[in-house]
Amino acid sequence: MATRAKIDVETRLAVEDFLYAYADCLDHGDIEDWADFFTDDCTYTLISKENYDLGLPLGTIFAEKKGGILDRITSVTKTTVYHQRELTHMITNTRVLKDAGDTLEITANYAVLETLPNQYTKILNSGRYLGTLTRDKTGPAGLRIKKLDCIFDSALVPASIIYPI
Repeated sequence: MATRAKIDVETRLAVEDFLYAYADCLDHGDIEDWADFFTDDCTYTLISKENYDLGLPLGTIFAEKKGGILDRITSVTKTTVYHQRELTHMITNTRVLKDAGDTLEITANYAVLETLPNQYTKILNSGRYLGTLTRDKTGPAGLRIKKLDCIFDSALVPASIIYPI
């Protein structure tokens, strides 16, 4: 088993707080605040594990730079017609893989539950986050996302994925 540098507890807790604030924004907040979690030169990808493992760049959702994030927000709030739904993000096994001073390489598992009116709750999507965060005192929990790959486990993706994961 490869050894890795010891990451201080405060750094890991800051990353957890950041991811929990991210989830809370998507589940209970204003979707327009989602953009605050990203740097101006960010990338966000929702991609199947199969495509990720094969190095295929085709993702279900891809947003480049803050403008791409804002476009996703506009599509969710102004152009897409969909049933109202409740989402619950669960994030676990958060790890800081590398602390390079200004940037952190992180991973965490996620599951997103979806509840539509008069229906049972179901698992919408599950997988892992792989990301690069930058330290930014003005960002939520003092961090922002430079790159986030949401790598989902299933080869199938529901048509109802309209919100970010």
